[in-house]
Amino acid sequence: MVGEVSPATADETVRREATRSRRIAVAREVALITGGVVLYFLVRGLIHGRVAVAFRNAEHVIDLERRAGIFVEPQLQSVTTEHSWLIEVLDAIYIYGHWPVVVITLAWLLVRHRDDYPQFRNAILISGAIGLIIFATFPVAPPRFLPELGFVDTVTENTSAYRVLQPPAFVNQYAAVPSLHFGWNLLMGIAWAGLAGSAAARLFGLLMPALMLAAIVLTANHYLFDGIAGGAIALIGLALGTRLAHYRRSHRDEHSTDRSPSPRRAAERRAGHRAG
Repeated sequence: MVGEVSPATADETVRREATRSRRIAVAREVALITGGVVLYFLVRGLIHGRVAVAFRNAEHVIDLERRAGIFVEPQLQSVTTEHSWLIEVLDAIYIYGHWPVVVITLAWLLVRHRDDYPQFRNAILISGAIGLIIFATFPVAPPRFLPELGFVDTVTENTSAYRVLQPPAFVNQYAAVPSLHFGWNLLMGIAWAGLAGSAAARLFGLLMPALMLAAIVLTANHYLFDGIAGGAIALIGLALGTRLAHYRRSHRDEHSTDRSPSPRRAAERRAGHRAG
C-alpha cells in the first residue's frame, strides 16, 4: 500500500539520522573546545607590561612556601639534574603529556562516555576562565626565570619543541599561577580512573597527574603552590561543571516528553510522507 513503510526502511532511516546527529554533536564540541583553547592562549598572550609585578608576585609565592616549609623546588631539581635520563623523561612528560592527553581523553569521553563528557568539558572551560582572571590580575614569574635561586630551565636547555608548540609571542610567560598544565591533567586522570574499563587505563589515570605534577616542578616551570592552586581550581571547575551538566540533562529530560514520537515512529512518518 502506498505510504506504508517497512520496519527495515524505518530502522535504516533511524540509523542515518542518529549518525548525522552524532556527527553534528562531535563537530559542535570540537568547535567549542577549539575556540576555548584559542581564546585561552590569545588572552594569555595579550597580557603584557607587568614583568616587574610578576617578579614581585613570584617573591610572594616563594615567601609563602618558605613559611609553609614547602619551598623545596631548588633542592629537588638539583638532585634530578644529576641524572640526564631523568631530566629527559620529565621534559618529555611536560611537553607531550599535556595537550595530547587532554585531546585524546576528551575524544574518548565524547565517543565512549557521552553522558559523562559534558561535565569534564565544562570543568575545563570553567577552570580555564578562572585561570585567565588570575593570570590577568596576579601575574607570576615562573621558577625558570630565577636562576639565581638555583632553578634550571631544563625544557629550553634540552629541546625547542615546547617553545615551537607554544610560541612565546602568543603565550603569557608570566602565568605560573595557577598551573592548569597540572589541573587539566588531574581532570583527565579522574576521567580515566573513574570510567576506564581496563585496569591499565585506570592505573594510567591514577599515575598521570602525579607524574605531571613532578614534571612541572622539576623542570622549573611551576612552583608547588602553582600545582596546588591549579588542582584546586580544576576540582572547583569539575564540581561546577558536573552540577551544570546535571541541570542541563534534567532540563532536557523534562522537555523531551512522552508526547514526542519515538525515533522509529518519527522516521516512519517522514518516510511515509516521502512515499506518499
